[in-house]
Amino acid sequence: MWIHEHQNWPNFTWDREKLSARLVDIRYRQGRLLGRLDGLGFELKLEASLRTLTNDIVKSSAIEGEDLNPKEVRSSIARRLGIDIAGLIPSSRDVEGIVELMLDATQKYNMPLTKDRLFNWHAALFPSGRSGMHKITVGDWRSIHSGPMQVISGPFGKEKVHFEAPSADRLDKEMLAFLAWFAEGDDIDPVIRAGIAHLWFVTIHPFEDGNGRIARAIADMALARADETQNRFYSLSFQIEAERKQYYDQLEKQQRATPDITGWLTWFLDCLGRAIANSETTLGNVLYKARLWDIINHKPVNDRQRLIINRMLEDDFKGFMNTSKYAKIVKCSNDTALRDIQELKNRGIFIQNPGGGRSTSYRLPDEVV
Repeated sequence: MWIHEHQNWPNFTWDREKLSARLVDIRYRQGRLLGRLDGLGFELKLEASLRTLTNDIVKSSAIEGEDLNPKEVRSSIARRLGIDIAGLIPSSRDVEGIVELMLDATQKYNMPLTKDRLFNWHAALFPSGRSGMHKITVGDWRSIHSGPMQVISGPFGKEKVHFEAPSADRLDKEMLAFLAWFAEGDDIDPVIRAGIAHLWFVTIHPFEDGNGRIARAIADMALARADETQNRFYSLSFQIEAERKQYYDQLEKQQRATPDITGWLTWFLDCLGRAIANSETTLGNVLYKARLWDIINHKPVNDRQRLIINRMLEDDFKGFMNTSKYAKIVKCSNDTALRDIQELKNRGIFIQNPGGGRSTSYRLPDEVV
């Protein structure tokens, strides 16, 4: 029996005493993080939020096996929020769609969640009306003609059904109940509401595709209400993607159980706690970048050097810098690259790694005081 087949569905229950310590810890972590951010300037807050939103969108898609270009995502967010950053690049329709969805959920978190709003999100996710090669119903609930909505794995003839969603003829009633609950001003903590909303929506599975991404956007919307801010400084999707197997295991376990969702909420709160803890890394990177540029700008570098430093500060930069890599990135001669590097090394902006000769390489300082 699936969870939605139980007689008391969707009257969820949970052990408040078991969750209370975790909830207190989450609220403490949220408060401490937001307190640290209060001490930052406007530009640094924007940079931290931009990084977090980029991670959130890229990883939410990665959970579903879709790889987005982080630079396209970052550029799309920056353009939509009016953030002036270097290296803006064009973004694909798929990237623009999910960015539009996520910003609508988090920037307008206090606006009602309605059927039409969900349809608009779904249409933004699938601008071509297709999921891969398959034409799907876009901007509407899945229809009876699409057949049972099942999550299946395994080879043909030996498939394992991990979950089967409510039939299409139940969707209007199911979504009406969900949206009415989400609009309620009850006494459930907003963090708990985020966990319930995620599980409830993904269990109904109202669309032919995109349910996971929209469920996580709804959870982010509820968390933005909990934080009472449009800016996002921790990424739940980033952490879920890192724990993807446990995430799917927990969803399947709960969907095979009763509407007592203590187990799911326990995992959700623990995962959220790790997401907030890991946001310290993002915040540390933003502060490091700001301090480094404060030092550099006392004696500005040339355009080639600026491009290289910014490239090395990007999250996806791998390895170290050397003369040939420098010359290739900025399209200059090796001699020019070597002169630029030596100047940065003499200023302490580049640190030479152990080793010499053709293997000579450089990194940015480990700490900036």
